[in-house]
Amino acid sequence: MSVKKIWFSFLLIGLLAVAVVASGCIGGETTTTTTTTTQIQEQITLKVIGPWSGAEFDAFREVIKAFEAEHPNIKIEYKTYRAEDLSTILPLQFESGDTPADIIFMWGWFIADMAKKGHVMELNEVINPDEYVPGILDTTTVDGKIYGAPFTAAAKPGFWYRKSFFEKHGLKPPETWDEFVALLEQIKQIPGIKAPIVSGDSVGWPISDVTEHFILTFGGAELQQKLINGEVKWQDPQVRSIFEERLVPLLNAGYFSDPIEWTSAVDLWWKGDYALYFMGTWLTGMVEDPTDLGLISLPGVKAMVLAPDYFMVPKYTTHPTEALELAKFLATEGQRIHVGTSSGKLATWKEVTIDDYWEPMKDVAKIVTNVESAPDLDDSVGGEWQKTFWDQLKLLWVQPDRLDDVLKTLDEKFPKE
Repeated sequence: MSVKKIWFSFLLIGLLAVAVVASGCIGGETTTTTTTTTQIQEQITLKVIGPWSGAEFDAFREVIKAFEAEHPNIKIEYKTYRAEDLSTILPLQFESGDTPADIIFMWGWFIADMAKKGHVMELNEVINPDEYVPGILDTTTVDGKIYGAPFTAAAKPGFWYRKSFFEKHGLKPPETWDEFVALLEQIKQIPGIKAPIVSGDSVGWPISDVTEHFILTFGGAELQQKLINGEVKWQDPQVRSIFEERLVPLLNAGYFSDPIEWTSAVDLWWKGDYALYFMGTWLTGMVEDPTDLGLISLPGVKAMVLAPDYFMVPKYTTHPTEALELAKFLATEGQRIHVGTSSGKLATWKEVTIDDYWEPMKDVAKIVTNVESAPDLDDSVGGEWQKTFWDQLKLLWVQPDRLDDVLKTLDEKFPKE
C-alpha cells in the first residue's frame, strides 16, 4: 500500500472517531446527565391546606395519590387547619405577601373577600363554568372572574335513621307533616329513648343545618336566598311562622335533645339512645355499616343545601403553573375519585355520573338531584353574624320561649351594607 493510501486510511479512522465521540456527547452520557439534572430541578412539592383529618382525610388521600401518579414530578404535602383558624391567619400572611400553602380550602365568601383585596389568582382559564352545578360558582365569582373552584359538596338532606332500628320497632318513614310529628311521638314512647332526635352541636353549625332544612322546606330556596341577601328580615311574618308553627312546637314537645357535641352524638344515636339525626352526607363515612342507613327529609321539602368545599390559589404561591394544574384536577377528575370513596360527598362537576359513586351514596345522589340546590345560609353570610346565628339557635334549642328575642337579635346583628 502506498504512503498516501496509508495516510488517507488514518484520516478516515480519525474522522470516524471524532464522529463517534461527538455522537456520544450529543445523544449519550452528556445529554443523559443534563436530562437528569432537569428532572431533579422539576421535582417540586405543593402544599395543600384542607379541613379533613382521620377518615375524611383517608378519602381525600386517594385524590392526592391519583394526582401524584399522573404527575410524578409533583409531591403533595397536606396539612389540616380549621377554617375558623385560617380566617385569622391568612389575612395577615397575605398582607405580607406570603402564603402557608399553594392550594387552600376555605369558605367561599372568604375567598371572594380575599380576591377583592388582590390576594387570589383567577381560575377562569382553569375551569369551565358550564360544566358545574348551576349557581355553585356564584359565591366565589367577583366581577365576572372566578377566584374559588368547587371540589365535592356535602348535602344536608334530612334526618338519618338506622333501618334495623325502624324494623325492630315497626316504624315507617312519613309522607306528610302530620305523619312526621306522629312518628316523633311514637319514637318518644319507646323505652330507653332519650329523645326522638339528637341535636348535634359543635360551635353551632349542626343546629343551623336543621334550621335551614325547615326554612327550605316551608319557604324554599328563594326565601333562603333573600335571607342571605338581607332582603327579608328574620322577624318577617313568613320566617317567623316557620319557627313558630313548625320548629318551636317540636322543641317544646321534647322531640329534640339538648345540644350534644356532634361526633359524640353520632355514637349515642347509633347505639339507640336516639332514633333520628340530622346531619350532612359525610355521616355515611362515620358509621359502622352505611348500608343500614335510611334517610327522612321533611315531607314536601323544596330544596336542600349543597355545601361545596371551595379552594383558592393564593397569588403568593412559588409554583403557580403546578398549583393551577392541581386546581384543575381537584375541580374535575379529582371529584370523580372522591365520590367513589367513603367521603359521603356529592360531585359539583356535572361530568361525574351515578355509577362513579360509592354504593351507599348512590340513592342520596338521586334524591338530591330531584330537588333544587341552595347555598348554605350561615356560610354565605359569614363573619361575626355567623357566630351570632349559631349562638342564638343554641339559645332557642334550650329556651324555645325566647323566639322573639332570637329573631330580633338576628336582625340587629345582620351585616349592613
